[in-house]
Amino acid sequence: MTRYIRRACAFCLVLLVALLVNAARVQVFQAGSLDDNPANRRGSIARYAQPRGDILVQGKPVTGSRDSRQALRFERTYKNGPLYSPVTGYASQTYGSSFVEGAEEDILSGTDPLLAPFPFWPELSRSREAGGDVETTLDAGAQEAAFRGLGGKKGAVAAVEPSTGRILALVSTPSYDPGEFAGTGRGAADAWRRLTADPDRPMLNRAIRETYPPGSTFKVVTAAAALEHDVVDGTDSQTDTPVPYTLPGTTTRLGNESGGAACENATLAEALRISCNTVFANLGVRVGLADMVRTAQAFGFNDPGVHVPMVVSRSNFDTDMNPSQLALSSIGQFNTRATPLQMALVAAAVANGGTVMAPHLVDRATTDGGTAVSTTGSSSYRQAMSPYTASELQKMMVAAVESGTGTNARIKGVTVGGKTGTAQNGVNNEGTPYAWFISYAQDRDAGQPQVAVAVVVEDAAADRADISGGGSAAPVARAVMEAVLRSARAR
Repeated sequence: MTRYIRRACAFCLVLLVALLVNAARVQVFQAGSLDDNPANRRGSIARYAQPRGDILVQGKPVTGSRDSRQALRFERTYKNGPLYSPVTGYASQTYGSSFVEGAEEDILSGTDPLLAPFPFWPELSRSREAGGDVETTLDAGAQEAAFRGLGGKKGAVAAVEPSTGRILALVSTPSYDPGEFAGTGRGAADAWRRLTADPDRPMLNRAIRETYPPGSTFKVVTAAAALEHDVVDGTDSQTDTPVPYTLPGTTTRLGNESGGAACENATLAEALRISCNTVFANLGVRVGLADMVRTAQAFGFNDPGVHVPMVVSRSNFDTDMNPSQLALSSIGQFNTRATPLQMALVAAAVANGGTVMAPHLVDRATTDGGTAVSTTGSSSYRQAMSPYTASELQKMMVAAVESGTGTNARIKGVTVGGKTGTAQNGVNNEGTPYAWFISYAQDRDAGQPQVAVAVVVEDAAADRADISGGGSAAPVARAVMEAVLRSARAR
């Protein structure tokens, strides 16, 4: 009898060991794959069991949460979603998250360890902290002015504070409301399908994810290269440039959209004021490929690693070109491409004495109670040029606004520097040109420039003759600069 009892005990022991081994296999070795299994809804249920933290603009939330009374209980809502979607992105129970919603997911969802009152508290308590808030660097007035100025046309605006790199406005149009597909069900699926199939691509963030030929706005970079590498003897010396200018190694003759005969042998200052293609194509070739590449990269071109905290598309200046291609690239054509944010940084570098500050969109993250858990300080990103070169470019850009191609950006009592651009587009340049304007502004009582702006308009419905940087983009930039200056005066 005792023998049978021993055998039964041994068998039970084997079963117990097998049970423990299987439990360890499931809980330790398969835990990750089970957590990630799409059929496992426990994580999603826990994630949406409490309200999400908010994204703030000047202390006011532009997001919220709604109790759906479904299994995925709290659904994201947006206040003026189309205005802020290029910043917030979306947080969808079906399609995930993007932009600040995605980059700051741990803070907003309450899973970031920084939100816990004590180290290891979430692991010990098995609880999730209330979602934290994310304070952006945006200026609400500038954001609204940019959105209103574009008026639904395809385009984008980026504005930064030159001395800090804080992004003050980031607008892309046409836009969309991320609240349309924040939840689940047929309505969310229909909205997603409609938006992703829209040929106008409203979900594309043109300010940081689309690159355009920058056209004549790139002449600011070429001017910096010519001054930095002593290709010109100051801004008031003639550049020895014929009109038209024959591209090296070709029979192609390059003319000027504006300026005409005044561009022949024009000085650097005059060439920037009236935007001479011939002068800057000639100067780019004389600077040479290596130094042009070096200068462009000093402004931020060819860098794929910019995060704001979202990834910014790489702006391009080719590193392998023949002289004729270099000539066209030096006036912002050929393969030269830039995001609006990159061109705002070009204007900001001029305004900030040659230093490009690292652009950033998040100022700080806080707990639900307002206690700061992380902050984003200002830091230098690149040294684009010397302070002397920057000061010379400031004078030239101011002249372009006061009496050149950028007069539509003038603001009474304010120092405004700017540069227009009309970039050719399409096969054989048959498409509607892109209208550009980059600028900076400094109030009369301010110690330094307060805002740098880049605007691009790509409205395919516009008449070719009616679209230009000065006519289409400069008024938008002026409205954004005025909004920032009003905010500064009110502080």
